[in-house]
Amino acid sequence: MRTYVPKADEIDRQWVVVDASDQVLGRLATEVARILRGKNKPEFTPHLDTGDFVVVINAQSVRLTGRKEEDKKYYRHSGRPGCLKTTSLQEMLEKHPERIIHKAVWGMLPKNRLGRKLLRKLKVYSGPEHPHAAQQPTALTL
Repeated sequence: MRTYVPKADEIDRQWVVVDASDQVLGRLATEVARILRGKNKPEFTPHLDTGDFVVVINAQSVRLTGRKEEDKKYYRHSGRPGCLKTTSLQEMLEKHPERIIHKAVWGMLPKNRLGRKLLRKLKVYSGPEHPHAAQQPTALTL
């Protein structure tokens, strides 16, 4: 018996639309990361990109559990001393709700070249409209 490893031209990539309204953030992010990685396919290979493209809509209406809206903070640093910037999840929901899902999914992907390549296949939109109708995406219910 030999292990089957798919070639790059044999990988069939689909487009999937996920509606984030009333979905818990962490559970949504795990499913999206699973689809991006290709773990839902029988030809999954850990070192290859076998996943699908994912379009997440209605990011502004994602659900959070506990007191995360008040307590959770996002940090970024420019590299210069004293330049740590802090943003609460509540501020992020008001200004950039798509970044919340983007950061949650990035936390569940490998931190290497493959992970960065996978993250480029994620498209997140705060409203119900998206410009990927030409790809004929299939709707996925979680």
